[in-house]
Amino acid sequence: MRLLMLSIVALAMTGCASNVVTDYNSSVVFGNYTSWAFVPGTESSFVSLDGNRVRSAIERELNRKALLQVPEAEAGLLVSWQIVPEDRLEQTGLGLGFGFGHGNFGWALSAPPPVREIKEGKLVVELADSKSKQVVWRAASRRYLNENQSPETRRALIDELVAEMFTKYPPGLD
Repeated sequence: MRLLMLSIVALAMTGCASNVVTDYNSSVVFGNYTSWAFVPGTESSFVSLDGNRVRSAIERELNRKALLQVPEAEAGLLVSWQIVPEDRLEQTGLGLGFGFGHGNFGWALSAPPPVREIKEGKLVVELADSKSKQVVWRAASRRYLNENQSPETRRALIDELVAEMFTKYPPGLD
């Protein structure tokens, strides 16, 4: 029974862990912003597949916040996003070891498990004041996009992350 209760508490705690981290300028009155536009030139001459997914998700979430998408010259907020590449080491397989001895003393040798490098991307979204060009709100994902994910998985992950990011906008309402 005790093990069951510990398992339930552990699952509840992991369910409460956020997939995104946000930061913001506490002196900004976010209610003053009514319009937005994407920052021009944030991508190369081609919009990537993930770029289309991110842009669509951001547009959807800002529309839900009743913010109007307008040309850059008329916007109160400028929206920028990027997928920041990160390298991560992942253990694959098991380490091997052997030892001998008895009681409180003994000797052992072990080999660590094999490690491989994985390239991933962390989604970062920033909102900047169009007049001051200062970032006023920033969100970064704790979950990563990687090349092994299917297009459906990538779209679902991007939609989930962007939706969670904008549940924390405007700040102070959560």
